[in-house]
Amino acid sequence: MQKPLKILVLEDVQDDVGLIERELRKGGLTFETTRVDSKQGFIEALRQYEADIILSDHSLPQFNSFEALKLCRRSGVRIPFILVTGSVSEEFAVTCLKEGADDYVLKSNLIRLPNAIVNSLKQKELENERKKSDEAIREQNEELVKINRELDSFVYSVSHNLRAPLMSVLGLLNLARLQEGKEEMNQYFQMMEQSIQKLDNTLKEILDYSRNARKDVDVQQVDIRDIVNDSIKRLLYMEGSEKITKTIDIIEQSPLYSDAYRLLVIFNNLLSNSIKYRDPQKEENFIHFYITIEKQLLTIRVQDNGIGIPSHFLPKVFNMFYRATERSEGAGLGLYIVRETVQKLGGKVDVHSEYGIGTTFEIEIPNKLPGDINV
Repeated sequence: MQKPLKILVLEDVQDDVGLIERELRKGGLTFETTRVDSKQGFIEALRQYEADIILSDHSLPQFNSFEALKLCRRSGVRIPFILVTGSVSEEFAVTCLKEGADDYVLKSNLIRLPNAIVNSLKQKELENERKKSDEAIREQNEELVKINRELDSFVYSVSHNLRAPLMSVLGLLNLARLQEGKEEMNQYFQMMEQSIQKLDNTLKEILDYSRNARKDVDVQQVDIRDIVNDSIKRLLYMEGSEKITKTIDIIEQSPLYSDAYRLLVIFNNLLSNSIKYRDPQKEENFIHFYITIEKQLLTIRVQDNGIGIPSHFLPKVFNMFYRATERSEGAGLGLYIVRETVQKLGGKVDVHSEYGIGTTFEIEIPNKLPGDINV
């Protein structure tokens, strides 16, 4: 063993502890022991000693090994527990094992104790490895179920969202061929342009989704103001953009290290959402970006006074292909992509909204400063 084995001994007779230690040394074990002889002492040792194994006598004043074992399991301690006691019946030994003891050794046969300890530790290690393997398999299965579910939904929705604009363009072209007036032609061309833009937006969302799912996180020092301004410029000519006042407040306490592309995707989708769902009944439409950069954390709050989201829709707004309003003309991927992108960066996103008042998105993303980068 690379380091001394830490053994917690529950025993009220010091001489018996000496006999145990002598047999363990004869068995070639390197160890250190801590002895307790009361319930309170045992509880404190469980919290503070960080033992590798517990050796317990069965009967102590006002306390016994069964109670000790239950205390172990309730406190979450999962180290081997071996009963070291006087002569017992076969029925008692079976009961000990049923209660959860890993082994039992008679004090009259301590020569068996070193092997019992080594075997129990190996068995516990194998059990822990199996649990880790089972957990990994469970997580992989959950991920596969998620991927398959989203893929089915993705194929259905994308096929619909790609074909509908194409069929619309095809129909408009056929109508345009039958028209001779210039005014009617321009109207049809405008409608075709809108359909093509819808198709283009859907394709962009598919590309963002695919890149986020498959591309590794690329951490570099980034200028968050440049990213927000870039997003605003990209959507400058989106319908309704000119009617929204956009403000940026940045508190920069530290340089920011993150993935510039993914941050741009987040801002593009949130800004596009605010523009799309602005409230034309209000005198002024606005979107505020509140950004704080700390040594460990990037905090983003995007607030608008748009139409808002009814409370019963809020739990679903980050779902793939979900549309919370009839005004939605996209594929329903925007907020899903925001959540997936934030999670890819190791962060979390939340939304607060009141119908008719506005919506606020709150995002927290780790700041991957040099030395902390782990991607």
